[in-house]
Amino acid sequence: MDQYPDGFAALVVALNTSMVDEEDLDETLRRVAFIACQSPIGADNAGVTLQRGDAAATAAFHGDAALPLDQAQYEADDGPCLTAFRTGEVVRVERIADAGARWPKFVAAAAEAGIVSSLSLPLMLKREVVGALNLYASQHLSFTDTSVHLAQLFAEQAALAVTNAEIYWKTYTLTQNLTLALENRERIGQAKGILATRLGITMDEAFDQLRRASQNLNIKLRDIADHVVETGDLPGSPAPSA
Repeated sequence: MDQYPDGFAALVVALNTSMVDEEDLDETLRRVAFIACQSPIGADNAGVTLQRGDAAATAAFHGDAALPLDQAQYEADDGPCLTAFRTGEVVRVERIADAGARWPKFVAAAAEAGIVSSLSLPLMLKREVVGALNLYASQHLSFTDTSVHLAQLFAEQAALAVTNAEIYWKTYTLTQNLTLALENRERIGQAKGILATRLGITMDEAFDQLRRASQNLNIKLRDIADHVVETGDLPGSPAPSA
C-alpha cells in the first residue's frame, strides 16, 4: 500500500484491529465514523447508515453536521446517502449547492450546517449492500479517481468491520440466551425434585405448583425455583410448626 498517502494504511489497519469482544456494535460503528474523518479523504463529518427495521437510519456519526444531514435525507426519502444505499453506487457531490433541483431538502440542510461537499459510499459485503458511509466536508473537495479509490477502500474495510461485529454480537447474545435457558432449566428441575420429594407428588405436579406460584405471586418462574432450592418451600408457604 505504498502508493497511498502517509497514515492511510495505518487508519485502515486500525479499523479492524480492536478485539470485537472489547466493544459492542455501536462502538464499532462510532469508530468507523471517527476514523473516516481522520483519513486523507478530507471529510470532517461522517455518518453510518444501516437498515433498522423497515427504514434506513443513522447508526453512528461523527461531527455535528452528519446527523441532521442524514435525517434530512430520510425525511425526504431521497439524497446521496439513500441513493448509495439503494443502488450500491458511489455518489459524489463536489458542490452540494448545485444539487438543489435534485435534492432540495438535503441542499438546504447542508447550507444550514455549512457543508459544501459530500461523498456517499455503499458498505458492501460479497456484492450485498449492508449500509452506507456518508462523508461530509465543510470545505470544497475535488473527488479525483485517487481520492474516491481511497474512500472505497476504506468503505470496504468498514463494511467488513461492521459485519464482523454484528455477527459476533448476534452469536454472543444467542449463546448467552441459550446458556441462561439451560441454567434456568436446571434450577427449575432442582426445585421440582425438592417439591416432589417433600410433598410426595409427581414431577409434573411439582412443576404445576411452581407455575401456579409464579402466576399468583407475579414472580418469575426462575425466582420461584431459586426460593424453593434455597428454602425447600414455595414462597408464601406457612413456616413448618416447631
